[in-house]
Amino acid sequence: MMIANPNLVKKIIGLNLFQTAIFLLFIASAYVDGGAIPIVPSGGPDGGLYVSPLPHVLVLTAIVVGVSLTAVALALCVRIYDEYGTLRTDTLRELLRDEGSIPMSSRTPDDAGSETQSASTAALAPGETEDATGGDGDD
Repeated sequence: MMIANPNLVKKIIGLNLFQTAIFLLFIASAYVDGGAIPIVPSGGPDGGLYVSPLPHVLVLTAIVVGVSLTAVALALCVRIYDEYGTLRTDTLRELLRDEGSIPMSSRTPDDAGSETQSASTAALAPGETEDATGGDGDD
């Protein structure tokens, strides 16, 4: 799979493939069998089926945005390669840990669910406990 590949450029290619598949799905769902172009003749509408131009306009806009995002992502890949000499995410992670940009105890996706402390409990001062009822204690 392209997204699971550790190479950043291959991840970008995989995202572009997903994006193109969504474009095709959207255009295919907008297809009207026997539909005419949405231009009303000068004599008035003939009452036939028309194809909505909205899905096509949205996909054209999404293509422009997708190309722009791809260009930015590839430019970032060039900068990353110039700085670190690699585009492999595992190697980049090790290099960033060595230079101190990422803490040594940073979580990986495998142990992300191992911590059970909630955000509200983490915000409490030492020695405080969370009220079991969730109220303000003015009962």
